[in-house]
Amino acid sequence: MNYELFQTINQLAGQHPLLDELMVFATQKAMLIYGVVLIAMWVFGKEKHKHTVVFATMTGALSLFINFVIGLIYFEPRPFVTHNVHLLLSHAADASFPSDHTTGAFALSLAVLLRHRKIGFGMVLLALLTGISRVYVGHHYPVDILGSIVVATVVSIFIYKISPVLQTIPRMIIHIYNKIPLVHKNGRS
Repeated sequence: MNYELFQTINQLAGQHPLLDELMVFATQKAMLIYGVVLIAMWVFGKEKHKHTVVFATMTGALSLFINFVIGLIYFEPRPFVTHNVHLLLSHAADASFPSDHTTGAFALSLAVLLRHRKIGFGMVLLALLTGISRVYVGHHYPVDILGSIVVATVVSIFIYKISPVLQTIPRMIIHIYNKIPLVHKNGRS
């Protein structure tokens, strides 16, 4: 069933140039968009936005670490290694399960969503597109994407629940940031 669903999505690749461009863009640039959003939240947001950026970064880092551990324990070959697929972008033949791109996208999105609904909702939509694009371009199976969503969700909820205990981390980072002369001079804090 996993492979059949993969085929259903991936067989569209190469058939619709505009859709191909959208999916390649999502696969290649989504994480850059997340970076821009988080930087904008940090620079232009209030202190609570800065806290969110720190917690989102922690959530993303822990989620990707868990992916790394999963990849050491369980190795699933990528679809293009074991099947004839419509591969729109070349990729290393490393572990397919779970998808780092999708895990990162959902970890950052959910961490923000739990604290700022409007910004987080838009990020979650981009995360969904990112996950679908990973299957579309031939890099991952649907179960890889589902596994990524599970890892990101569990870690996001975990970090959110223990965030009161971790408050000293964002406070310390924000304090250091506010001590930077150029930042203080411009009135951003």
